[in-house]
Amino acid sequence: MASLLYRLGLGAARRPIAIVIAWLLVLAAVTAAMVSFQRPLTNEFELPDSEFAAVLDELGEQIPEVAGGTGTVVLHSEDGFTPAQRRVIDETMAQWRTLPHVTGTVDPFETQRQLDQSSADLAEGEQKLIDGRKKYEKGARKLSRLRWLVGEGERDIARLQRTDPDNATLPYRISGQAELDAMLADGERKLDRARTRLERGQDKYTDGATLRGLGDGVRMVSEDGTTALVQVRFDESMQQISPDDLALVPQAGEQLEDAGVEVDYGQELVFVTQVGGIGEIIGVAVAAVVLLVMLGSFVMAGLPLAIAFAGVGASLMGAMALTHWLDIQQMAPVLGAMLGLAVGIDYALFIVNRHRRQLADVVRGGAVTTREEIRHSIALATGTAGTAVVVAGATVIIALAALLVSGIPTLIQMGLLAAATVTVTVLVALTLTPALLSLAGRRAVPRKAVASTAPHRDGWPEKWVGVVTRRAPAAIVAVVIVMGALAVPALSLRLGLPDGGSESRDSTAFQAYERVADAFGTGANGPILVSATLETPIAAGELVGTEARIGEEIAAVEGVRDVLPIGVSEDRRTVAFQVVSEEGPSAERTVALVDALRGPVTESLAGEGVDLGVTGQAVANIEVSERLAGALPLYIALVIGLSLVLLTIVFRSVLVPILATAGFLLSVVASFGVIVAVYQWGWLGGVFDVHNPGAVFSFMPTLLIGILFGLAMDYQMFLVSGMRESYVHGQTAGQAVRNGFASGARVVAAAALIMVAVFSGFVFSHMTMARPIGLGLAVGVLLDAFLIRMTLTPAVMSLLGDKIWWMPVWLDRLLPHLDVEGSALVDKQRPPRRSASREDVLV
Repeated sequence: MASLLYRLGLGAARRPIAIVIAWLLVLAAVTAAMVSFQRPLTNEFELPDSEFAAVLDELGEQIPEVAGGTGTVVLHSEDGFTPAQRRVIDETMAQWRTLPHVTGTVDPFETQRQLDQSSADLAEGEQKLIDGRKKYEKGARKLSRLRWLVGEGERDIARLQRTDPDNATLPYRISGQAELDAMLADGERKLDRARTRLERGQDKYTDGATLRGLGDGVRMVSEDGTTALVQVRFDESMQQISPDDLALVPQAGEQLEDAGVEVDYGQELVFVTQVGGIGEIIGVAVAAVVLLVMLGSFVMAGLPLAIAFAGVGASLMGAMALTHWLDIQQMAPVLGAMLGLAVGIDYALFIVNRHRRQLADVVRGGAVTTREEIRHSIALATGTAGTAVVVAGATVIIALAALLVSGIPTLIQMGLLAAATVTVTVLVALTLTPALLSLAGRRAVPRKAVASTAPHRDGWPEKWVGVVTRRAPAAIVAVVIVMGALAVPALSLRLGLPDGGSESRDSTAFQAYERVADAFGTGANGPILVSATLETPIAAGELVGTEARIGEEIAAVEGVRDVLPIGVSEDRRTVAFQVVSEEGPSAERTVALVDALRGPVTESLAGEGVDLGVTGQAVANIEVSERLAGALPLYIALVIGLSLVLLTIVFRSVLVPILATAGFLLSVVASFGVIVAVYQWGWLGGVFDVHNPGAVFSFMPTLLIGILFGLAMDYQMFLVSGMRESYVHGQTAGQAVRNGFASGARVVAAAALIMVAVFSGFVFSHMTMARPIGLGLAVGVLLDAFLIRMTLTPAVMSLLGDKIWWMPVWLDRLLPHLDVEGSALVDKQRPPRRSASREDVLV
């Protein structure tokens, strides 16, 4: 591989203009394709064979009006809504109903009037029951007196028939008694009918009162009349509707502001797809400063940035062009940009640094840097550092491509796009970097590189590795304690999907979330949808009673605040309920509530012939987390297994890959702990703009493990490969550790700081889902580079000595050999030394 890359680097150095033009043409082509074919990104999280999607699809068939997407618009008027404002609101809702995919709007004022009227109707019904009961009791008393008269008459007639059967009044008495009997029988029948009507009325009232009581807290207009909720209903789920179509809702609502109505839109209507922001710009600026300090030249500092932007630009613009045929999730380009910028800068830096070191050695040796000398140095740097770049890039690509085993299309898409970005970045680094270095010429020579016979003075790498190797046990214990302490919060890691409460304070989505929480309760931000399907159709007169019976079962679950029936199917076999929890959709109590609905409540109602289905954001949170947790062990095993094989081939050692993997595990659990402390516990919330701590983004663990593993192996590769080179060239194990560390520590430290800067920029991204990933990667890289690779690794390797490089003979023969450092190139492909003529010298 080293020889192949040497030839590639030499060819690029000899034809730099052609290489630059070729990449410019590639960038122009993908730019044109993006402009021509780009379509909006999607916010859909697809989860095949999920229960919440199946329930939603079933509801879509049975009760279409409740299964489509619903967008929430929050209206607020400090002193209540005036008639003029009500007219503007009516006009705006009429405009919303004309928009694509909109099937209707729910007028909050009319709905609230109906809710209030239902309470009034119940009160009226209760009064009628009271009046009816009084009439019934009055009739019962009259009938009781009539029954007494009938009894007395029967006794008188019986007495006369015994004592005076010929009494002249007896026939008249018998006739009158018959009339009384008929009157009593008629009264009994009427009283029975009245009793039946009263009982039915009581049952209806009880069922109605029960239902109204279950949903008594549901409101569309706040009690003080200052806040109202408008629901905009769509024919598809919110995730399936184009962002351009959703953006029409806020556009049509601009006239509300002119009327003095404060309007905010729920997260489902206004999600952010912006990749770049002030945080990302600052991160790249910090990376540029690190490059400038390390390389001491604006030209050299700009070269890695140019490589990174070229690689990210080519891959992401190509991906955006593919949106014409594919739906790409909004997080995928963010992840690609985050990773592409970091590895692009680092990979170019490794090649540039190797080239500059070689030129510095030439100058210190008293030779003249001719054009051929520079081209050879570029080719040699590409063959040596470039080989390490290929291996490091392959490790990252393996980690990302292995996301295929998750079986989750959204996660697979993120991984493949990020892997494609890294692939393109590696290609750019291996071709464009040599070309630009060739154009830079002697400007790549370090300014401090002068011929000198002065003894070498130790820098910070030599001093640090000396301390670490002399006090190896203490260094190992200290690192393990620090990493363990940082990892403690990870024990309480809780996953979920972000809601409006996690958005930036100044965003309309957060304002909408807060207004809803203040006026209607936090649970109103993410109601749960429950369907109940019976074996036989519900009789018309039994609908309310059936809804009340099922509703009471649901309301009995801890954490349920309100239960409201919202629809019934045409065949009257399926009814739908909206369940409002006491807390938000990502809260731990809401998750427990959903578990109870899907477990004990479903089992209880199944015994009564009712099939219960549950859907909504909280259900999606649970299912996504469960699916990811199930796929994670296989994913980790696959990534680590493939990478262990690759690292074993590279380092010709069994223990070095194991040490590298163990160090990675410490880094990843420590970064998990920091994420939990900040985003779930709220520590340093003011610094990181975490004003509503909650569950951590569900995809974070899988993505963080994959990306951080690849990056950790990068540093392992660039640092330990120097140790391996020194060891195979005859140095003792201890000397190899110290010399290899000294040769690679500066560039690894700079590369780590650059990655930390780039990832930290995403901590304050417009897209809240990117924030915990950015923080996790920044912390993970910082800990892995400085504590694991630059402290723990040399400490353990110095303790083990020659044993660290042990490898069975049979395994050494079995595995292919990679000349990672390109040691053969130094002897075989170095141009012959000669005195330079004037025309050969670059000035």
